[in-house]
Amino acid sequence: MAFDGITVAAMAKSLSEELTGGRISKIAQPEADELILTIKAGGENKRLLLSADPSLPLVYLTEENKQSPMTAPNFCMLLRKHLSSGRIVSITQPGLERALRFEIEHLDEMGDLCRKYLILELMGKHSNLIFTDDRDVIIDSIHRVSAMMSSVREVLPGKPYFLPGIQEKADILTENQEGFLSCIRSKAKPVYKALYESYTGLSPVMAQELCYEAGVESDLPAGSLEEGALQALADAVFAMTARVKAGDFAPVLIYQNGAPTEYAALPLRIYADFPDRFTAEQVPDISQVLFRYYQEKNIITRIRQRSADLRHIVQTALERTVKKYDLQLKQLKDTEKRDEYRIYGELLNTYGYSAAPGAKSLTCQNYYTGEDVTIPLDPDLSATENAKRYFDRYGKLKRTYEALSELTVTSAEQIQHLESILESLDIARSEEDLAQIRQELFESGYIKKAPEKRKGRVLSKPFHYVSSDGYDIYVGKNNLQNDELTFKVAKGGDWWFHAKKIPGSHVILKVKGTEEVPDRAFEEAARLAAYYSKGREQEKVEIDYVLRKEVKKPAGAKPGFVVYYTNYSMAIPGDISGIREVKD
Repeated sequence: MAFDGITVAAMAKSLSEELTGGRISKIAQPEADELILTIKAGGENKRLLLSADPSLPLVYLTEENKQSPMTAPNFCMLLRKHLSSGRIVSITQPGLERALRFEIEHLDEMGDLCRKYLILELMGKHSNLIFTDDRDVIIDSIHRVSAMMSSVREVLPGKPYFLPGIQEKADILTENQEGFLSCIRSKAKPVYKALYESYTGLSPVMAQELCYEAGVESDLPAGSLEEGALQALADAVFAMTARVKAGDFAPVLIYQNGAPTEYAALPLRIYADFPDRFTAEQVPDISQVLFRYYQEKNIITRIRQRSADLRHIVQTALERTVKKYDLQLKQLKDTEKRDEYRIYGELLNTYGYSAAPGAKSLTCQNYYTGEDVTIPLDPDLSATENAKRYFDRYGKLKRTYEALSELTVTSAEQIQHLESILESLDIARSEEDLAQIRQELFESGYIKKAPEKRKGRVLSKPFHYVSSDGYDIYVGKNNLQNDELTFKVAKGGDWWFHAKKIPGSHVILKVKGTEEVPDRAFEEAARLAAYYSKGREQEKVEIDYVLRKEVKKPAGAKPGFVVYYTNYSMAIPGDISGIREVKD
């Protein structure tokens, strides 16, 4: 979810309560478009992250610190010159715009008290951090914008500051009921689009939520709403604006399968109809919501970036192997006539005496089937020579068949192995996870250079979950880990789960002595096996499960490859909501 004006309003309230009156003790710029201000307020130091990243603009209080470059960027040096030891006077938001205005009081070079403004604009690709004087003249910005870059507004030193696009949408906080009803009636687009495209501060999700609270179908054309539905929508909207004006926020995180999928500064009841898919968690402070949500998102983004080279290696090898496998199957199909050639040769040796010299064919009885068969002949060759030619063809195709039978099995195993590595890359969460995958690729010959071994590196561990009945469930993150989990961690009496005939993790359900495992624990382990497989997006995934002692690893098999000859099965969705993960 993008930062909307309501989230910014909640952040403005939270930061005002936390930081107003605080003094800036440290200014750092760890990234090209990101600041971290250390502010002493309420007797403790607090870190404020301000990011104007075009792909992910953010603001929240954080306990984490980032390493700064040896030489501070010019914008950071400028802020240190003007704002070091400055006192935060106020933190405000213009209307419901996606902007925060920090008013900071400080002493200038002459010792006179003056005020400056640091403005964070959270506007997607147009996001910026702008530093102005008390007359709203721009001193500098983290992103300079020239007239060649934007025809709407220049963001350069000496230029007047104004908020862009403020005339494009109406302010919902100052709108009256008559104006709202008139605006919505005039729109032909879907109701939720009419809301967020007409008024500042509303995101598509919040617009959907308002429609849900009003009992209005969000995809209906706004202009077609009946008066009762239109009034219900107005009531929902103005109830929301009343909460925003009163600062009555209730930050919430929405989880799906244990991962944060949505957030808001106000309740999102739109997810209440899907308790089996989504869970909502009330969080005391909007900063905590944003920190937790984007920390998880940042981890995923960072790992995907770090794994791009591995993914390219695996994808390239997979495409090459699939092409080779398809060609092998085609060649294998071409050998299907080998036995026909052998029979032609045998029949010619038996009945060839009856073929007339120069004949182009011979019709005789196939003594294997009792039916007549017509054998094509080369008229320039004798029956014996024709028989030899058919036996030669048979021998060549037989050798090809025998070779391809082994090669196709090898290629199919390589495809299965590479697809399982891609699945491992999809679920990797840390550098340690990637290190194990890199090691597997090296051992399998896809990478020539051995991975660098670093001292102090923490070994990657399997995912650890606890079932509703208190049973430990472990999930392998990659093939090397799958082997270790199945054959070293698991005992013979533990239960082993895996998605049937598709790449996926090995899942181990640990038993407790002779205690009978409840059905719910089996189902939750199966759900984990479905989720951590290539079929996680399917409505249901077929899962095989068996006692671990029944699982064997063939000699010379690739990492993660096992066999079993007896098993139970169940079809289950890959929904792991409500299964508690343990952070070991």
